[in-house]
Amino acid sequence: MATFKRIVLASRPKGQVTPDNFRLEEVPVPSLKDGEVLIRNHFLSLDPYMRMRMEDVKSYAAPQALNETMIGGTAGEIVESKNPKFAVGDKVVGMMGWSEMGVSDGTLLRKVDTAHIPLSAYLGSVGMPGMTAWYGLTQIMQPKEGETIVVSAASGAVGSVVGQLAKQRGCRAVGIAGGKEKCAYVVDELGFDACIDYKAGNLEADLAKATPNGIDAIFENVGGEIFDACLARMNAFGRIALCGLIAGYDGEPMAIRNTRAFLTMRLTMRGFIVSEHPELWPQGLKELGTLVATGKLKFRESVAPSLEAAPEAFIGLLKGKNFGKQLVKLV
Repeated sequence: MATFKRIVLASRPKGQVTPDNFRLEEVPVPSLKDGEVLIRNHFLSLDPYMRMRMEDVKSYAAPQALNETMIGGTAGEIVESKNPKFAVGDKVVGMMGWSEMGVSDGTLLRKVDTAHIPLSAYLGSVGMPGMTAWYGLTQIMQPKEGETIVVSAASGAVGSVVGQLAKQRGCRAVGIAGGKEKCAYVVDELGFDACIDYKAGNLEADLAKATPNGIDAIFENVGGEIFDACLARMNAFGRIALCGLIAGYDGEPMAIRNTRAFLTMRLTMRGFIVSEHPELWPQGLKELGTLVATGKLKFRESVAPSLEAAPEAFIGLLKGKNFGKQLVKLV
């Protein structure tokens, strides 16, 4: 009997995620019903939101069930089809999870063209992370030419896209990242105007130097002291797209200390979940796909070599060890 490997959530983390929270299983390849397709996944996307889904708490989506395949975006190829809309050989993007194979009835499954865009990019710049960046920037930050925008986790899959899109709209783009190598990449390769190394210990002074005219909009991925330092530099009527709070995902309490800025600077902050806005995906993906295909939107990937390596790669992602988009190669 043919089998494939998958990783399930074995236990909920208490504090930091550990490899023991996951379990590798080998399961039989299922037979298809009418309307279904069998997909051989080539890449798995690892993303910070998965950490929140591991908790059994009230959130925007149901918690990840124990002893079930871990949730996750995938890109792969159809190897068997009983659905007239999909043919064997079609490249598709879906949510098959931490698994070498998956069955879908076609819901939330998207055919993609790999002639000018690599398959892996559909999990990054031309996928959910890219759309997250596009939505937060265009719909919430609404930057005007000449304004200064700040992006935390600027070398990551989302932040790197935010800054590049802002530059194309005539803004001053300032990134925040951890380490000299990441900051050099953000400026030299991605074209940001400046990048602050928060690990250097001069966050407030470096931020002031990089934003001489203050900050008009923030794309927030981290929270904590980085967010507070940015709030202190905000201009009147500034906008904040709250995308993530990765500094607090392991259960550490996080307070916003500079709350006074919301009143004195009349700030607007909005949290968002990009999957709740499907009506805008065609518009955003068209822009992102064109930019990637023409080389005007650059991206970098960290690729773990196998499904077995996914837990350690995910733990590394939560600690900022990845450089760019974190993927797992499954073929």
